[in-house]
Parts: sequence; C-alpha cells; structure tokens
Amino acid sequence: MTTFSRYTKTIFIDGTWQDAKSRRTLLVQNPATLEAITEVSHGDERDAEQAVRAARQAFSEWSGKTARERSQFLYAAYEKMKEQKEELAAILTSEQGKPLKEARAEIDSAASYFLWYAEEANRLYGEIIPSSNKHKRLMVIPQPIGVVAAITPWNFPASMITRKLAPALAAGCTVVLKPAPETPLTAYRIVKILEEAGLPPGVVNLVAGDAVSIGKCWMSHPDVRLITFTGSTEVGRLLMKGSADQVKKLSLELGGHAPVIVFEDADLDLAAELTLASKFRNCGQTCICANRVYVQQTVWDAFVKKLTAKVQQLSLGSGLDETTDIGPLINEEAVRKVQDHLDDAVQKGASVLYGGKRWEGAYPGYFFEPTVLANVTKEMKVMNEETFGPLLPLQPFADEMEVIRQANDTPYGLAAYIFTDSLHRAYRVMEKLEYGIVGINDVFPAVAEAPFGGVKQSGLGKEGGKEGIFEFVELKYVSMGIRSL
Repeated sequence: MTTFSRYTKTIFIDGTWQDAKSRRTLLVQNPATLEAITEVSHGDERDAEQAVRAARQAFSEWSGKTARERSQFLYAAYEKMKEQKEELAAILTSEQGKPLKEARAEIDSAASYFLWYAEEANRLYGEIIPSSNKHKRLMVIPQPIGVVAAITPWNFPASMITRKLAPALAAGCTVVLKPAPETPLTAYRIVKILEEAGLPPGVVNLVAGDAVSIGKCWMSHPDVRLITFTGSTEVGRLLMKGSADQVKKLSLELGGHAPVIVFEDADLDLAAELTLASKFRNCGQTCICANRVYVQQTVWDAFVKKLTAKVQQLSLGSGLDETTDIGPLINEEAVRKVQDHLDDAVQKGASVLYGGKRWEGAYPGYFFEPTVLANVTKEMKVMNEETFGPLLPLQPFADEMEVIRQANDTPYGLAAYIFTDSLHRAYRVMEKLEYGIVGINDVFPAVAEAPFGGVKQSGLGKEGGKEGIFEFVELKYVSMGIRSL
C-alpha cells in the first residue's frame, strides 16, 4: 500500500500537481481507528477557476481526437487500475472504512467503466433520417458538450468517479473533478493512473477542497456546460437552483429510499441473504441499499428468524482486517443520524430485534451495531428518510396492491427490490413500482453495461450503459438542401 507523507497535493491542474492557492490543508483520517493518514490540499474558487480554464483550453484538441484515439487512453487506464487493484483497495478502505473485500469489488467495478466506455467511444453513432422532402438530406450528429464538472461522494469514492469520467472522456469532453473531502486520496490515485496512462494535460483536472466555493464557481462559470453530481437530494436541489441562470445541463444521481418486498412464494434463504447483503454493505451507506423491508404476513416469522440469525453472525472491525464484515460509518455525524432514527422509531413503538447501540469494540472509530427493527409504522423517520446506516426496519403486509402502495409512498424513486418465484407476480409488481431500477431476486443491479438512475426526486439522467455516454453530448441536427439533377 502507498504510504502517504504528512502532506499530499490533491490539486491537479493542466498536468501539474499543486498546492491550494489558499495554502490551506485538510486532515484525512481513518474512520475506524481515527488515525491521521495525511493532510491534503484544500482548494477554493481560485483553484476551481484555474481548472476550468485548463479544461477549456484542452477541449479543442481532446474533442478533435478520433474515438479510437480516445479509447486507447481508457483501455490503458483500465489495465493500470486492474494492476494496482490491491493498492487502490487499501487506500480506499483506509480513508473510507469499508471492508477490503468490498473495496476490491469497488475497484473492479470502477475499472469496468473505463473498459466499457473505451469500447462505447467507438459506438457513439449518429443518425440518418429519411426526409419527407426529396431536396433535403437530414442527419443527427452527436458532439461533446464541452467542459464537465464532476462532483463525487465519499461512499463509493472510486466507482462514482470512473462512472462519470469514463463516458465524459469517451465522448470527447474535458473534466474538472471535485471529490468528497472525506475521501480525496482515492481520487488522487485514480487521477495519477490517468496521468500514467498518458492523458494529455488539462483533459482531467482535480480540485479537492471547499464544496461551497468550488460549487459556486462551477455553477456560475459559463465554460462549464454540464454538472454531474452524485449525492443527496438536498444538494441536488441547490445545484439545480445555482445552475439555473446558466441553463446548464445536469446529471444528478440523488438519494434513495429502497423498499425490499418479500412475497410468500420467495426463496426465503435467498431473500434473507441478499437483504442482509444489500442493507449492511458499506455499513448501510449506499444510495440503493435496502432501506425498508416489507414481508408478507404468511412468511413473516420464518423470514425474520432467518434474517436475524444471519445478522448476528456479522463481525465488526477495521476494514483492513480481512475477517471484517462491517466497517465504520464515515464520521460522527453519520452515527448521530442513525441514533436519531433509532430513537425516533423506539419512541413511536418499534422493537429492537437485534443490535440497537453504538459498538464499543476494539477500535475507537464511528461504529454502530447492525440493527433490526420490528413493529415499525409509517410515521417513523426510518420509514420516510434515507438513514444511510446499518438500521433495517421490517414491516408485514397482507396483499400485493397494499405493498405496492406502501413502496411507492415516497418522493424518492431510485431502486426497489422484489423477491418472488412467480414470473407473473414479478412482471406485475415490477411494472407498477415507481423506480428507475428494479431488482428481481437481485440486489446488486449496478453494472457498467446498464443504465443507472432514478425517477422522482432521486435524480435526472442515467449513468452507465449506452445511455450514459449520451449525457455528455449534444445532438446536432443537420438539414442539407441539395440540387436536383
């Protein structure tokens, strides 16, 4: 693993690693041990402005390269990321906390976006339209939108970066990137990989630092044509408002409140295993994780018994320990939110089937026990808000239409999950769920080759798949008049 010195430059502009113009730094720590890892550059609007200038200057040459030329850089980045998988995973775990086995899986996922869009760059097709006028020829040409501002979260600090950078670069865009302040080192290492792959100066620029000042600069800057953001719905609203004067294009992957529906004809062992995997992966800090579980009354007792038994077997600890199943939450604020949701539920009548308190184990970090709740009701925060922690509420239901209404009764619409062995039921329910993503006997739907995104207040646009690259282009319609022979 890379050993960081006391200070690491995490501002990369026009091919050069720099200090923040303010000379400010920010401490990065391990959330499991609370040990300091390094201090990093803490940029502001001056660094953000310089990064945009560099990206704008690099745009003409980069967008002028052929798709095949751009794809070669992405292929190289993919190979380097796979070669450096163990190092990247260790960096990710050290600053974010998730177990190494999850970090390795994330690096694989992150690399897959470089591979997919290396290939997709060469399939960004236009269209010839049959004209209704014999003196015209009509065509549609996709062209790169310009400078893209990418703002990424701390919960998946590798894959959320490559899921934005890869299609942007494949389309011919240049990028300014701001990672979360909690996890700048993963971003630093990914940008180093792009540098090692020979990416020209200015094509990707990294500015770690103050979210407010950097965000304001990019929202108001006329040369930033698209903002792509993954994070909370609240911040997404602010980006929409702040970008309105510039009428910028936005790609927003926002909050979720995913229901899991377990029907009486489901494979209960599979349902329990995958519900646990969904909820407690990354200590519940996942936008598509199980947030509320509805179980048909006829199998309630059997399912709850199986799920609770599996939760009891989970081990907590530092993510760097290979035996750890659940690492820490990201910070103290995250612990307080889980405790608030738990206290609210218990005060309103919920019962704790397992867990229910902060974990006081071998490490001093931000740990919370995996917690299962029963007797939950609609009035509780945990059934209305995204907890983003290891708190799992269970609620029985009687029939299909009732549970569909309950699942849809939310302003969010990112992901939902169904467990059933009935093909008829799977289709009926899937079609009625108001979500951008539906998993049927599956809780891991995110893959590079498929579109990922929500509806309602869970976001705008798609990431991944052939659809993902079209977020980064403008479609130019050409109507050409021709002379008759």
